[in-house]
Amino acid sequence: MCFILGLTGGISSGKSAVSQCFKEKGIPVVDADAIAREVVKPRTPGLSKIIAHFGSSILTEERELDRKKLGEIIFNDDKEREILDNILRQEIELKMDEELERLKREHHELIIMDIPLLFEASYESKCDEIMTVFVSQKTQLSRLTLRDNISEEQALARINSQMPIVDKALLSDVIIDNEGTIENTKLQVDRWLDIFKETRFSN
Repeated sequence: MCFILGLTGGISSGKSAVSQCFKEKGIPVVDADAIAREVVKPRTPGLSKIIAHFGSSILTEERELDRKKLGEIIFNDDKEREILDNILRQEIELKMDEELERLKREHHELIIMDIPLLFEASYESKCDEIMTVFVSQKTQLSRLTLRDNISEEQALARINSQMPIVDKALLSDVIIDNEGTIENTKLQVDRWLDIFKETRFSN
């Protein structure tokens, strides 16, 4: 029977780095962010719905979604962010479920569900365990301002648009401390995999 590990974390917590650790070991990952990008490509129903609500001003000259412009709207308006979430949630979840079922048919022992808004989307019931990648808000702010070249105020608005990372950690089965080096993070992932394999073998 396939084991489903839900992987989540806050913005700029380093969840993608942990996801990459699993990929490097040949473990399949269903990436919600990648799927979210797919459902808003040009000429998709998802993008059409976004344009219908937010207008064509959120498009680039190439008629693609301008994520920066859309982000400026939704990270400063809870109501607009909720509308966007409702527009995309069903299509994203449908594609994620399709990918998960495909991987299950391939009889993988372990599948990672990489979902930034795992708890917000109530996806925890589909997972056997939840792993949260944790850092302090100070670290989040520092990494996010540097990564996206934005002000602390803008970064804080994006952080506050998500469920607090502390709350996610409290609801999780496993916590990966990503305050240190990538080597330390990889060691934690390796340790979890060792325990997982030992437990599966003993059962």
